[in-house]
Amino acid sequence: MNKKIVSALLAAAMTFGLAGCGATGTSGSTGSEGSTMESADTTGAIKIGGIGPLTGSAAVYGTAVKNAEELAVKEINESMGKTVFELEFEDDEGDPEKSVNAYNQLKDWGMQMLVGPVTTNPSVAVGAEAANDNLFMLTPSASAEAVIETGDNVFQICFTDPNQGVASADYIAENNLATKIGVIYDSSDTYSSGIYDKFSAEAEVKGLTIVAAEAFNSDNKSDLSTQLIKCQDAGAELVFLPIYYTEASQILTAANKIGYEPKFFGCDGMDGILNVSGFDTSLAEGLMLLTSFAADAQDDQTQKFVAAYQAAYGDTPNQFAADAYDCIYALLPFAVSGDITADMSASEMCDVLKVKMTETTFDGLTGSGMTWDASGAVSKSPKAVVIKNGAYAAL
Repeated sequence: MNKKIVSALLAAAMTFGLAGCGATGTSGSTGSEGSTMESADTTGAIKIGGIGPLTGSAAVYGTAVKNAEELAVKEINESMGKTVFELEFEDDEGDPEKSVNAYNQLKDWGMQMLVGPVTTNPSVAVGAEAANDNLFMLTPSASAEAVIETGDNVFQICFTDPNQGVASADYIAENNLATKIGVIYDSSDTYSSGIYDKFSAEAEVKGLTIVAAEAFNSDNKSDLSTQLIKCQDAGAELVFLPIYYTEASQILTAANKIGYEPKFFGCDGMDGILNVSGFDTSLAEGLMLLTSFAADAQDDQTQKFVAAYQAAYGDTPNQFAADAYDCIYALLPFAVSGDITADMSASEMCDVLKVKMTETTFDGLTGSGMTWDASGAVSKSPKAVVIKNGAYAAL
C-alpha cells in the first residue's frame, strides 16, 4: 500500500480515537491485574503482549505504559470499526526473572509481538528470549544499548542512553548552566552507568569539569547523603543524576537537610518523581530533566492525548505513557497495509517488521520524523523540561 495512504489512515485513526476517547481500557484485554474492559470479538486481531512493573519501586513507569497501551489499542479498534489489536499486559515487578516468566505466559496466550518490557534489565533478559523465538519486540522505555544488542528483532522507541548522556552534557554547556559538575550514578545499573559514561566523555569535549563522580549500587542505596556531601565539598554547581526517581527523591531530601542548593539535572528516569509516596515535591522545584515528552506542550496532538488519558485514568500522562502510546501507533500502518495480519505466526510477523521498521518514518507524541536503523535504535531528539509550581514545564 502507498505510504501516503497508510499515513493518512494512521492520522485519521489517531484523530478519531483521541476525539472519542473517554472510557478506560482496551476491548478484549485482561492481563494479570484483571480487566475493566468490555468484551469484544477478537477474531482476526493481532495479539500484542505488554510487560512492565505494576507493583514495586518502578510501578509508576509500568502503570503509565499499561494505561497508554490500553488507550491506544482502544482508540485504534474504535476508529477502525473492528478489533485490530488485542492487548494482554503482565506485571514483572521490574525483576528480570519475573519478566521472563511474564514473557512465557504471554507466549502461552498467543502473543505475536511484544511492546515492552519497561525497564532495562528485564528488557535485556526478555530480549534474549525474544531473539531465540524470532518474536518482534518494541520497548517503550528500556534505553540501554544492551537491550537492542540482544537481537535484530528488538527495537526501541525511546532514545538510547548514549543519546541522553551526550544531549545532557550539550544542553548544560550550551545553556551555561554550570561549569563544575557533580555526578551521582548507579554503577550496578546499565541504564545509569551507560548514561554517565557518555556524559563524562561529552562533558570533557564541552569544557565542563566533573569535580565529583560518586557511585552507588543496588546494595547500598538506602542512604545517598555521603555521595551528595562529596559533591558539595567539591564545589559542584550542578549535580547530574542519571538515575531513577526513587533514589533521586532521596538525594533531594538529603540536600535540603544539609542546606545544599545546586542545580539538579536528570534524564528520563527522573520522570515520576512527583508521584513518590511521602516525598515533599516542593524539593523538586527547579529540577531539570531531558525527556521526550512534556504534558503541557501546546500542540494539538499532545493536548488531545493528555485530555484523553486524564479522562480515562484520572492522571496526567508522563513520558513513559507517551512512548508506549507511540509504540502502538507506530505498528498500526503495518496492520492497515496488510504487511502483518493475525493469521501470521509470530516469527513470520517478526521477519516482516524487522525490515519494515527500518523503512518507516513516524510522527508521534515523542518525536517527529522518527526513524529506526538496523540495530533497532530510534533517531529522535530529547526535550528539556523543568519542574515548576509542582508540574513539568517545557524549557
